[in-house]
Amino acid sequence: MRDAAINLRALPEQRDLIDHAANLLGKNRSDFMLEAACERAQAVVLDQVFFRLDDDKFQQFTAWLDAPPAANPGLERLLTVKAPWQNPSAD
Repeated sequence: MRDAAINLRALPEQRDLIDHAANLLGKNRSDFMLEAACERAQAVVLDQVFFRLDDDKFQQFTAWLDAPPAANPGLERLLTVKAPWQNPSAD
């Protein structure tokens, strides 16, 4: 059971848009807004990239970042394929 209230004001056009989208998904306004807000909040939190390393681990991490990439034959093959708009049509 939910017991924390979240109140906000919106323009009538915003409310109508939210209601329309919620109805398309078979949800009520509150469920739709809470789901959308939580998805956005999770994305913001996951975008935070702070992590702590001791000196040794930091040196290992920066060495890994500075190292040349490993060979990747599949990627190399993919990069040699021309895009469809680069190939003249045989018509």
